[in-house]
Amino acid sequence: MQIAVLKERRPGESRVAATPDTVKKLIALGAQVVVETGAGAGASLSDQDFTTAGATIAPTAAAACANADIVFKIQRPMTADEGTDEIAALKPGSMLMAHLSAMASKPAMQALAQKGVSAFAMELMPRISRAQAMDVLSSQSNLAGYKAVIDAAATFGRAMPMMMTAAGTIAPARVLVFGAGVAGLQAIATAKRMGAVVYATDVRYAAKEQVESLGGKFIVVDEEKMKAAETSGGYAKEMDEDFKRKQAEAVHAEVLKADIVITTALIPGRAAPRLVTAEMVAGMKSGSVIVDLAAEAGGNVEGCVRDQVTVTANGVTIIGHSNLPSRLGRDASALFARNIFNFVQLMIEKGGNLKVNWDDELIKGTLVTKDGQVVHPGLQG
Repeated sequence: MQIAVLKERRPGESRVAATPDTVKKLIALGAQVVVETGAGAGASLSDQDFTTAGATIAPTAAAACANADIVFKIQRPMTADEGTDEIAALKPGSMLMAHLSAMASKPAMQALAQKGVSAFAMELMPRISRAQAMDVLSSQSNLAGYKAVIDAAATFGRAMPMMMTAAGTIAPARVLVFGAGVAGLQAIATAKRMGAVVYATDVRYAAKEQVESLGGKFIVVDEEKMKAAETSGGYAKEMDEDFKRKQAEAVHAEVLKADIVITTALIPGRAAPRLVTAEMVAGMKSGSVIVDLAAEAGGNVEGCVRDQVTVTANGVTIIGHSNLPSRLGRDASALFARNIFNFVQLMIEKGGNLKVNWDDELIKGTLVTKDGQVVHPGLQG
């Protein structure tokens, strides 16, 4: 069995879907690994690092995929309409594993089906205990939450912790985090470690205990609706307009007092909910910083521009990087590579033979295309 690891070609993407560590583990399972030249450059991993681990280097994506049974990528392959037809390099009958953004990329999923590729969307991994080590959303969001605080602190023109000196006392920065999922909780923990006073809000009441365990202060909007706002899969439901209005009123005053605001609200396959209005931004103090982790889905903040840093007329900086994990390419690659290794080893028998249990709930939950068809229930119709 041969596994191909491809170079990422989307702008701003520095990650790679395998590392020398996971290459060694794949070879130990009996697989052959072929890595496209330069695939690890953005993550400071050279071709020599991969060859030392036992991989073979291929000069092009097509050469890497020519005999590959499985292909690893970070992001979904580009189509001809996007400038480079990466799907053309894939071998019919092969399997693809990547963060496909499947729910928001139906034409690309149809193209993969027509190519005869069995595609697995790693972002659709069921949120069950057995799948925790394969959950790319959690591993990458964890880093995004951390990096959001680091970027905010670097932009913020003041110190984060309280400082008591002979010359006087410097008050700690006040940080407000929207959303207490994986990214939000990591942002809260990081900001607290840096000495800030942290407030947080989430539509799920269950997040209150988690926020407070990290030293944050939780803002309660509508307790009853919040208690019913979490899906069985652990995601936040989209709330009705009445709740959104109450939430806006409850957090408006906190936004105006905040030095740093971090928003993390994303709904899979949907546009990001608007949480911070232009009116709120206009009322913030000059020098305040907002980091919008939902920039890729339209943004939680009015005025956020994807992949740009914007300074408003009243001196508020809005950071809209759409791929924060990629700004920590080495560590993000290591975590993603372990996630995908943990998943693929379910399909490899001793001796390196490929054997897929199509009835496994992890396989069924992530499988998007098979036998020339788009098969995932969420993409039907």
